Amino acid sequence: MSFLETILFPPKSVSVEKLKSNVTGKTVVITGATYGIGEGLVKFLSNFDCKLILIARTKEKLEDLKNELSTHKAKVEIYNCDLRDEDSVQQLIQSLNKEATIDIFVNNAGKSIRRSVWESTDRFHDYQRTNSTNYLGSVQLLLGILPMIKESKGQLINISALNVLMQPAPMWSAYQASKTAFDQWFRSVESELRAEGISINTVYLPLVRTRMMAPTKHYEKYPAMSVEHVVKIV
Repeated sequence: MSFLETILFPPKSVSVEKLKSNVTGKTVVITGATYGIGEGLVKFLSNFDCKLILIARTKEKLEDLKNELSTHKAKVEIYNCDLRDEDSVQQLIQSLNKEATIDIFVNNAGKSIRRSVWESTDRFHDYQRTNSTNYLGSVQLLLGILPMIKESKGQLINISALNVLMQPAPMWSAYQASKTAFDQWFRSVESELRAEGISINTVYLPLVRTRMMAPTKHYEKYPAMSVEHVVKIV
């Protein structure tokens, strides 16, 4: 961690006992569970007596992660799903509705892309894929499992980005539009969900040092928050 990062992101502590009381016996669903923030959350929560349902596109990585955590306290279940595929999401919804309960849902899956609009004139698929992952797929999934979360008076946590609260930036039209769309949807339904006893929270994050930032080379020298720090915030 650089000197600037220590100033911008001072150490954060977590009350293990409080967290333990909040997750013990609960079922926690995490999307984008195999890399970056999702993987960090999974490994951290696996030390508690809860049920973790991991959702990601990469089946092999899901299986590897489940095997890695086989001796930990948490019970781990895995579901392979591509949020860009409506049929895949619908199959996941049907599987999740067979679960006894869902207490906590962490919307973490995301796709980042930085590209000039002039380099995108023949790449409409970039917008489709980004929008499906960051917005429509997540909405479809949540709509399908909201009745379960309502029944458990559960909690929804959305992992978002600070830039959705800022002025639109060049080169980020696909990413920023899709993240902002979900943020608007999430905030629009907030009062309706709270009225039914569902807790709803959004974590707006700065640049985080994960593989998602790797393709943008000029970010290498930018200060970034560590996955470990994000996990403590969430």
